[in-house]
Amino acid sequence: MDNVRELTDLLTLEKIEENIFRGENYKAPWKRVFGGQVLAQALQACYQTVPEGRLVHSMHAYFILAGDINQPIIYDVDRIRDGGSFTTRRVIAIQKGAAIFSMGASFQSVQEGLEHQISMPNVPMPDTLESDEKLAEVFKDAAPEIYRSLTFPRPLEFRPVEKLNPLSGKGYPPFRHVWIKSKGTLPDDIRLHQAILAYASDYNLLTTATLPHWEQVKPNELFLASLDHAMWFHRTFRIDEWLLYALDSPSASNARGFTRGNVFTQDGQLVASVVQEGLIRKRD
Repeated sequence: MDNVRELTDLLTLEKIEENIFRGENYKAPWKRVFGGQVLAQALQACYQTVPEGRLVHSMHAYFILAGDINQPIIYDVDRIRDGGSFTTRRVIAIQKGAAIFSMGASFQSVQEGLEHQISMPNVPMPDTLESDEKLAEVFKDAAPEIYRSLTFPRPLEFRPVEKLNPLSGKGYPPFRHVWIKSKGTLPDDIRLHQAILAYASDYNLLTTATLPHWEQVKPNELFLASLDHAMWFHRTFRIDEWLLYALDSPSASNARGFTRGNVFTQDGQLVASVVQEGLIRKRD
């Protein structure tokens, strides 16, 4: 996928039956279904059953089995409740008759209330930074595998604040900041912007938990897999404008890494928060 229009097409699901939808897969170079894709498609499936005017404010997901990249995914939505202000949905993603993913999501009508937020980190703005694809040029000959992992066609542009070198043989503190924006403009549909941010939120997250350990093990010697993923949407935003993903990893233990992320607009508004735990094992 070279631009966001291709991603939008991927997130447009086929309705098979009432509450049942089918989605195709992004042919990821790592040969497994990308977790962000399933998050975004599951949210889009839920949205097709949600009353007009209600927006997702939280979603909590579990990755159960690795998805088969060559097999379409069926999304079965359970309409749990439509209340006066909130709507609750549960969705199961199915391949070959087995659940590979489950998610609960809550949607709310727009309401006024108290407001506060934490401050955005003081980091350089995206127009002063280079894309990760440009920064990856230094690995083209020295580490082709790393170079390919950072330069395959994507519908999003990433501009990292920290210049982390996986070949340096040293560890880094478990913090990083990455600016994200879609490649191309999107229509004025906040539901689509939320789905694409859900897609983007699975990038750079779990790898943050590996940063302190690069002195002991090279990143390409590790097997990573998302186990669960939770996300909260606080305010409206546009994913075709720059967003700062501020990431940290408070803990890694028992072959699991725990990571968090806050998403800010360029003018400092906190628009979303993310938490994920994932499997981190040394490859055999």
